[in-house]
Amino acid sequence: MSFPTGEPGLSRRGRRGARRLLVTAEKHEAKPLVVVGSVNADLVLEIDRLPADGETLGAKSLNTFPGGKGANQAAAAAKLQHPTYMLGQVGSDANAELLKSSLSEAGVKLDHLREVDGPSGTAVILVQPSGENSIMIVGGANTADWEFDESALQLLRTAGMVLLQREIPEEVNARVAAIAKGAHVPVLLDCGGVEGPISPELMHNITTLSPNETELARLTGMETESEDQAEEAARKILSQGIHSVLVKRGTNGSLLIDRDGDVNLQPIFEVEKVVDTTGAGDCFTGAYAVAILEGKKPEEALTFAAAASALCVGRSGAMPSLPRREEVDRKLSSR
Repeated sequence: MSFPTGEPGLSRRGRRGARRLLVTAEKHEAKPLVVVGSVNADLVLEIDRLPADGETLGAKSLNTFPGGKGANQAAAAAKLQHPTYMLGQVGSDANAELLKSSLSEAGVKLDHLREVDGPSGTAVILVQPSGENSIMIVGGANTADWEFDESALQLLRTAGMVLLQREIPEEVNARVAAIAKGAHVPVLLDCGGVEGPISPELMHNITTLSPNETELARLTGMETESEDQAEEAARKILSQGIHSVLVKRGTNGSLLIDRDGDVNLQPIFEVEKVVDTTGAGDCFTGAYAVAILEGKKPEEALTFAAAASALCVGRSGAMPSLPRREEVDRKLSSR
């Protein structure tokens, strides 16, 4: 991994950078969302149930979809009509063209998407009739050496927000977060990906941390099943200097709590049938980021994100299931 020298020094903690999450320019001057993260080919198998140890089961179907947490979140934001750049890596294999074309069709700007030797990242996803999924990931190009040229670094410094996940090397995330914070750009870290603790170097530069309940429990060593437990665990994260914690609670909705003591709860939108939950969390995160960049209040941003993710779970695949802006607006207006 190599970076040009001469990045600006880190700014002190304070409200200045954090409050940028709640302020944006007029839409014609909107700063872009910059997503730094994984791009995967998702091999999706529909199954009746998970196999037991030593058991062989047949799958109903096998499909290949574009995915990866970074790519999903970038596509979600772009389909919601916010200028979005993807900083990531694909391999030199047959899946690379599928991944690039799918991102481009969603409206994601690919000026800084690199192609490296070897395979693209791959995820094997087992989807049960309930829509619940189990996922295994091979990092591929996502875990190869990362290089950012000066134009990519300048993009990070001038973004409206930088969105990260944990399916790329931790040192890449830490360096990107330091560059963004040094330029007073808020950083949102989705905790999905590796299971280990978040490095202090990365945590120091995060504005908003977004785990699901399982990830929150793992990060804090606390119970998170109830609303009160999740809130208490989120407060523990806040004590580490994070400005806000956004907890994705599955069918229990979401919880947003910040350092000022504000707490927002958002229930899910009811759906007729859950087809596939793959990508729903990424859809929620991307939609929330767009809403904040548009100047929506936190409670409005949560509602917008909940509407988007409700549309997402009614379709198969991760990226193919992401809704367009008019669909989300229509769902919100029909409440």
